[in-house]
Amino acid sequence: CSAGFHPVVLQYSPPRTRPSMQLRSQMASTVAAATLLLVGLVGHAAAAHESGRSEVTPVQKVIELMEGMLAKGKSEKHDEQVQFAAYKQFCDDTTVEKKRAIAEANEKIEVLKADIEKYTATAAKLTEEIAAHDEDISVWKGDQKAATKVRELEKADYDAMHADYSESIDALERAIAALKKQAYDRKQSSFVQVSALQKLSLIPESAKRAIDAFIQDETSEGLEVSAPEAYGFEFQSHGVIEMLEKLLDKFMAERTDLEKTEMNSKHAYDMLMQDLTAQIEQATQDREEKAELKAKTLQA
Repeated sequence: CSAGFHPVVLQYSPPRTRPSMQLRSQMASTVAAATLLLVGLVGHAAAAHESGRSEVTPVQKVIELMEGMLAKGKSEKHDEQVQFAAYKQFCDDTTVEKKRAIAEANEKIEVLKADIEKYTATAAKLTEEIAAHDEDISVWKGDQKAATKVRELEKADYDAMHADYSESIDALERAIAALKKQAYDRKQSSFVQVSALQKLSLIPESAKRAIDAFIQDETSEGLEVSAPEAYGFEFQSHGVIEMLEKLLDKFMAERTDLEKTEMNSKHAYDMLMQDLTAQIEQATQDREEKAELKAKTLQA
């Protein structure tokens, strides 16, 4: 260098934050261009100094260029810091939001697990109760069938027995009436009414033997009798009538008791069927409600 010219050493401080790849490339290109320009200006400044011309020195131009570069670098650094701060704030906010969402999800998972356990236990309990209702309904329907079968047998026995009593009572009434009417008129028709009693199942064997003996004694003497014989017939028939009247009273009383027993049996059967029907209907309703609740519980 010539006397009186002192070169100026420039220092460039890069931004503290790491620039982007495009920014660093641009800065490198600018620095290289500035360096080349600086070298050229230094040579030009030496020549100008030697020629004695007075103008803006090249160093000043380089300084102005470098100051512009510094201002631009600071501006870009500031922009990058602002952008980074925005990104960092976004990341911080997102992190907080995601942590909150995860915490809420975990809490919801725990609640859902508890609900699942609760619903599972409820469904299991309802299944047991439904099975119990099914068993009760089956048993009660079986009771209905059994009670109906027993009732049908009782009714058949009653009808047969009532028919026997009614037939016997009717026959006894006819026989008694015939004997009373024909005490002195010993017609064969009176013995027919009495003889018919021997065919009845309810007539005791002792009474059948007495009736048979009475008929044999009277028929063996013939139809024509004198007054003393008629008196004897009246005496004998009186004993038979008294026996038949006792049997009539006995059969009527027994038929009345039979009718009362039948009425009580029918009432008991009706009450039992009414109670079983009510239980079956209630159990069926409860079963349907619990089955519907179980379905809703499993869908929840």
